[in-house]
Amino acid sequence: MFESPTFPEHGKAEAGAGARTLAHLWQQSDIDWTFISPSLLFVPGERTGRFREGQDHLLIGEDGKSRISQEDYAVALLDEIETPRHRGQRYTVGY
Repeated sequence: MFESPTFPEHGKAEAGAGARTLAHLWQQSDIDWTFISPSLLFVPGERTGRFREGQDHLLIGEDGKSRISQEDYAVALLDEIETPRHRGQRYTVGY
């Protein structure tokens, strides 16, 4: 996704580093890991507590945008820490 010409230039380096980290994790069998990816638009906003989870694909909302607030992303991350449901997997959150 980050190699797409429509991906925001300012996020390409970070997304590329995340992709390399994920590729490394998929090769590991001796560690317990989970990789959470934000939506394409990952911005400050409100905590709604209402978001969707997906696997290894970009979530697009009814408005045609892929987005999640940093506040809801944090809630999703804490939920996963408290009740692990994605061990050894990548998952994503968005509206």
